[in-house]
Amino acid sequence: MKRREFIKLLGGALASQAIPANAQERVRVRTVGVLIGLANDAVVKARAKAFEQGLEREGWSVGQNLRIEYRYAEGDPLRMQALAKELVELKPDCILGHSTPGATALMQVTRTIPIVFVCVSDPVGSGFVASIARPAGNMTGFTIFPATITGKYMSMLKEMVPQLVRVAILYNPDSAPAAGTFFLSPFTDAAKEFKVQPSTAEVRNPAQIESAIAKLGEEPKSGLIVMPDNFTAVHRKLIISLAAQFRIPTIYPYRYFAEEGGLLSDGMDTSDLFRRAAEYVSRVLRGAKPADLPVQAPTKFELVINLTAAKALGIVIPKMLLAGADELIE
Repeated sequence: MKRREFIKLLGGALASQAIPANAQERVRVRTVGVLIGLANDAVVKARAKAFEQGLEREGWSVGQNLRIEYRYAEGDPLRMQALAKELVELKPDCILGHSTPGATALMQVTRTIPIVFVCVSDPVGSGFVASIARPAGNMTGFTIFPATITGKYMSMLKEMVPQLVRVAILYNPDSAPAAGTFFLSPFTDAAKEFKVQPSTAEVRNPAQIESAIAKLGEEPKSGLIVMPDNFTAVHRKLIISLAAQFRIPTIYPYRYFAEEGGLLSDGMDTSDLFRRAAEYVSRVLRGAKPADLPVQAPTKFELVINLTAAKALGIVIPKMLLAGADELIE
């Protein structure tokens, strides 16, 4: 073989070997931060799995073209603020912020990094977006409970316990939307309609939870509504056990409360919200601006009734509620 032909052949072979390496180098790995207000338990793992599955459907693969940095605040507002700052310092391409405290903490440390929030009740009132249709800033996302949910809960309690005299609503003002006031007006309006005495139980630690529920338990014909917030979710086992101990009919916001022994839960499928949020995160990674993505409401709801808990409380669940349940636990 002539020298010139040999060099040409060798050069072609080397070039063909270099193409895959160069192509691999051109793959840009995007970083997504995820700030979760809860502990990394089985419930949160299921939500994270739904989020990652949603991203996979959009063409993203962890370890190939995507890196996800998870942080868990475990219901602690101060920890939430520290973790928000930590994530922002990583300079991710987008951040998924869970809950009102999570979105608030992120908003306080960045107005430039795109943020997709999830499980937020009042994004306009909280200052996250200018409007539902036109967010305007660096944030958009998915809402969860409307304010009127507490009125619905009151109606359900009265339906299950017609002799109800008083109902308390339990929440932590440090983590509930608008310090808890977002849900209070429909709650008090419903109390007037159903002729029951409303009361608020503001709790910031386990001792206050015990005191509030024990006090309610001293009053006969009482009911309890647990407001959706990170604190009540983290301390759900304590709340469920105390409600059972003092025989207080209680309505909860998420299905895992009923699965873990609570009487009834009525809310939305939160894993579905995380799955849908993946689409918005993907669109942001591909160049979309949060300001151009309207805030979306939940579409999947689930009513779960624990018949074992009902029997222990001596409650006969009305047929209409049974017929509308997505799951009955026996």
